[in-house]
Amino acid sequence: MCGIWASVGLTVSRAVIDAVAHRGPDGEGWREAITPAGQLVLGHRRLAIVDLSLDGAQPMTSSDGRYTVVYNGEIYNHPELRLELAAAGHRFNTCSDTEVLIAAYAQWGESCLNRFNGMFAFVLWDSAEHRLFLARDRFGVKPLYLWQSPDGGLAVASEIKQFLALPGFATRLDHVAAYDFLTWGVFDHSARTMFAGVSQLRGGECATVSLASSPPALQVRRWYSLPRAGTLRLGPETAIERFAELIDDSVALRLRSDVPVGACLSGGLDSSAIVCLAANRTASPIVTVSARYDGQAIDEGRFIDIVNAAVPTRPIAVHPDGTALSHLLDRLAFHQDGPFSSTSVFAQWCVFAAARREGVPVMLDGQGADEQLAGYHPAFTAYHSGLLRHGRMRTLVAELAAQRRRHGVTAAWQAAVLARALLPDVGRRALRRLRGLGRPDWLRGEACRSSHDPLPATVGLETLIESQMQETSLPMLLHYEDRNSMAHGIESRLPFLDYRLVELAVGLGERHKIVDGETKWLLRRAMQNILPPAIRDRQDKIGFATPEKSWLAGPSRAIVETMIAEASSRFPDLFRPAELAHLKDEVLSGRRPFDFTLWRIVSFAAWGRAFGVTG
Repeated sequence: MCGIWASVGLTVSRAVIDAVAHRGPDGEGWREAITPAGQLVLGHRRLAIVDLSLDGAQPMTSSDGRYTVVYNGEIYNHPELRLELAAAGHRFNTCSDTEVLIAAYAQWGESCLNRFNGMFAFVLWDSAEHRLFLARDRFGVKPLYLWQSPDGGLAVASEIKQFLALPGFATRLDHVAAYDFLTWGVFDHSARTMFAGVSQLRGGECATVSLASSPPALQVRRWYSLPRAGTLRLGPETAIERFAELIDDSVALRLRSDVPVGACLSGGLDSSAIVCLAANRTASPIVTVSARYDGQAIDEGRFIDIVNAAVPTRPIAVHPDGTALSHLLDRLAFHQDGPFSSTSVFAQWCVFAAARREGVPVMLDGQGADEQLAGYHPAFTAYHSGLLRHGRMRTLVAELAAQRRRHGVTAAWQAAVLARALLPDVGRRALRRLRGLGRPDWLRGEACRSSHDPLPATVGLETLIESQMQETSLPMLLHYEDRNSMAHGIESRLPFLDYRLVELAVGLGERHKIVDGETKWLLRRAMQNILPPAIRDRQDKIGFATPEKSWLAGPSRAIVETMIAEASSRFPDLFRPAELAHLKDEVLSGRRPFDFTLWRIVSFAAWGRAFGVTG
């Protein structure tokens, strides 16, 4: 895991890699070259995980001098690829996966990406072809940002804050991205970022940059797409067996490391499955780190304790609180490179900070399971509406009854939710407008010009899964995961995002996701003999929650007041001050039901202040 930099046609200093020293505390590298497009610079900050010797340092150049790469990530199947490439005649001088990446590109060209099982963002310079090749992993676990100067110079970085060291870079607001975040709570759903002029390669995208002339010419294309939903028609037993094999192998691959590996443990189904599978494959107790909220309804300590008692672990607990949140807000906003949608990001920050203190630089985590396996409660409505549209009435009646039995909802509530879901797209959008969604009174009308509408074009579970994987959920969670882990020099590994597992789950479509009112049915059955029954059979969905409402009205109230005032003064073309103050007063007094809107504005203002962003 690392921080990388590449630029051409720009004057830069080592400040661009010093800005991400937290991503790579174990070393740095720098290379300059002259190309027809101008000066090329490749920079790297190293977090040593595989091959800890200096042989694994970057930028790394092939033995013939043609290819040089700066790379962030891990290719988990690099030992297998190394054997295949050695059989094809390649010779290796290190044990690093970086050298395997270079050899794979030399052997297979851009199609090497299809052979990688891992997470990655890299820039590879082909000196013979005068070309850069940029790539990001299938789901966007590792980030890659781009900025072009007015005269055509190009910069590529792991984090946006690296661009601050460039002459001519201005921290200006992208109003479309701001609207999407403030209104709908989404970002990273497109190539846009919160910074005007800064774009990102999205998950599954790559790019070529011709250096044959000035200015450099950039071409972006998609190299990976999710499989078409519903194309796999496996019976339940076959699907369960295949899923169990793949998740176990995925965990095994992600335990490959030359440094200690631990795991985040929330007490939920996903993280618990990873901990139990990992514990079965490690010789010594695995370190688990959990966030606890003693005495709070959201505390999952009982379930955390069950998992830690079931398998050999060394449990560590952290106790995030609102006072610490207030003190750390500016630092959080700076490390995130943008605002964040809830205070759960702070809790995650605390977990990774504890892992670093314990000397565990690699942590397994459960991101991606809810999106691909219909783990969020809106999946019920999507599934039920799809059943109704396709006339599967017997299954629908049975599933509605099971949801009432397992989750305590009423038939009247189900009917109202289904009715809204089945409205035509225009009707659902009109209903949102009537409810004040999409155009809140505290935003100025001229700011409401988003190109994004989070409503899927059609209803159904397969559509929801695709939306959550690519737009409304997973990209944001991966952004938080990367920034929080790397802020502490931690490599986070995500077994549920093994592409083989995702392709199985997505390929099955709606099959085996919700059965008899149970979400993530496939995972539950695959973990039948792995998870403690109290975990496997949990029907509640707390998520990685914090006592946000009480924090904001209590120990964090002062920072809320400060940031609401900051939002109004810093972004006068975006916010209506009187309406914003009224929203704050209504929420903190309890007169308005609490949601995440207030926190989004607070973190947005904190981010603006941290980076000196102007509207």
